[in-house]
Amino acid sequence: MSRTLLWIFLLIVAAFALFPIILAFFGSLKTNLELTTGTTLLPKSWQIGNYAQAWNSANFARFTWNSVFISIFTTLGTLFIGTMAAYAVARVDFYGKRIYVVIQSCTLFISIGAVVLRPQFDLMVALNLQKSLWGVIIILISAHATAFFMLIGFVRAIPKDLDEAAFIDGCNFYSVYFRVILPLLTPALGVTALWTFRGAWNEYILPLVFTMTQPKLQTLTVGLAGLKYGIGDAAQPQLMLAGACLSMLPMIVVYIFANKSFMQMTAGSVKG
Repeated sequence: MSRTLLWIFLLIVAAFALFPIILAFFGSLKTNLELTTGTTLLPKSWQIGNYAQAWNSANFARFTWNSVFISIFTTLGTLFIGTMAAYAVARVDFYGKRIYVVIQSCTLFISIGAVVLRPQFDLMVALNLQKSLWGVIIILISAHATAFFMLIGFVRAIPKDLDEAAFIDGCNFYSVYFRVILPLLTPALGVTALWTFRGAWNEYILPLVFTMTQPKLQTLTVGLAGLKYGIGDAAQPQLMLAGACLSMLPMIVVYIFANKSFMQMTAGSVKG
């Protein structure tokens, strides 16, 4: 009975989670009139051409490349800095260690898009990166506190005996990081990479501010807003839904590759 109730609960949760996606998919295949009236769930005539029109209207090829560029380099930079910070804090006693951890935790309560957007933009202007995607990448990497706290727990779970054995074999502090710590952090890196990639992919405020004068540098999240109005400034919600469905595909692919990391986390990452 308990197992049956569990399956019923999981099916209900899955239905609530998938219903908006199903609704968006069917809406992307409707005409504008049929979508705005909202009479039926399934489209009366399947408008496959909405996807081609959305792809061409929003310059999806360019915007997809911009989103992939930002997401990949943000993920790599966050993993590199986050793992180094977690390794140093977990293994080394240095002056100001507690203050550093407190500062990292405080940044979790600061909204990047609301409080620190203006000073960050001024900083990128000083570095002459206000018209480059690298400015967005640097800012997103700097918000690595979540990744830091996700990774430090895994580093602390790795026995220090492995470090001592590596030191006896001739490794130094840095080679232990690359040869011992990173390989054992593979499941945590997969989960953190998925979390970071998703955040960078869905980021809207920063790319919007940094690409106002550079339309060719816009990301998918910013470019999708341009699909709101079509010919004659008429609202085109079906095109926005088609573009949203297209923008989901890369995240689905990333999740498929990172899914193995979730399975490994349940089994444990350190084996004697």
